[in-house]
Amino acid sequence: MNQPYNGMSATLMEGVAWRKSRFSNPSGNCVELAELPGGDVAMRNSRDPEGAALIYTRSEIDAFVRGVKRGDFDDLIA
Repeated sequence: MNQPYNGMSATLMEGVAWRKSRFSNPSGNCVELAELPGGDVAMRNSRDPEGAALIYTRSEIDAFVRGVKRGDFDDLIA
């Protein structure tokens, strides 16, 4: 795999294991995450698996997950 960068096609990320939440719905409207070589984390839209992927550092993912657990984004859900 080439050096990952924000916006690169997820299809170029060969050999990574994409996964989604156990809470995702059957229609597939969710995000998928994959650990990249070197420790960064890629995120893609499950509705467009060949589309662009966003790349985050471990500390960015950690901050996001902690914010979700703390309820920082509860206003975004019905």
